[in-house]
Amino acid sequence: MERVAIVTGGSRGIGRAIVERLAQKGIKVIANYNKSQEKAIELKEKLEKENIIIDIFQADVSKRAEVKKMIDYVIKKYGKIDILINNAGINQEKMFQDITDEDWDNVMKVNLYSVFCTTQETIKYMLKQKEGCIINISSIYGINGGSCAVAYSATKAGIDGITKALAKEVGPSNIRVNSIAPGCMNTDMNAYLTKEEWEEIKKETPLEKIGEGIDIAKCVEWLIEDNFTTGQVISINGGFVIT
Repeated sequence: MERVAIVTGGSRGIGRAIVERLAQKGIKVIANYNKSQEKAIELKEKLEKENIIIDIFQADVSKRAEVKKMIDYVIKKYGKIDILINNAGINQEKMFQDITDEDWDNVMKVNLYSVFCTTQETIKYMLKQKEGCIINISSIYGINGGSCAVAYSATKAGIDGITKALAKEVGPSNIRVNSIAPGCMNTDMNAYLTKEEWEEIKKETPLEKIGEGIDIAKCVEWLIEDNFTTGQVISINGGFVIT
């Protein structure tokens, strides 16, 4: 039976790479997006040219009502959810003293609450199935923090905390929960970096190169296929951070 996967934030960047990789492996993928409808449609049409069909679904995953609509759609169409990739997120760079309550709440809602909400709405079906795979996309900033990124770093550390605690809770139900913590990747989120800044990052990275979305997608694929890894935070960062 074909496996069914939801990828939040699946129209761009790392999420897009994950959607493409899983769909090409024969997994039925629902690519969630919020504001990037044009990108989502473009991805769907691109894959259709390869005779690969995906679903795209608009939902703001920081809002439970919209998450429920998405989950209901998937269950009604496919009858199950085997894989959940919590990838949706936003960045925020501000000096700590300049972060407003509104700034803080927005990052927490989009990055952290969305993981709680989407996972909670999905996992009840995985518990019935006695099987499931949840992969949360966090960040090296959740491991070592980022200057001028306190709110973002806090959410990513929180995601890793959810991962470890939930893995213990649902392991007996044969549900695996892991995090992938990317380093500095060549994605839209980092498009603001200058050529000089990219070169500096390369110099500080032992492998002397910048990561691509496919590097994360390959790790996602491995975690889906592996049956004995759970509660782990796997950092794909070219050696930029070694713990």
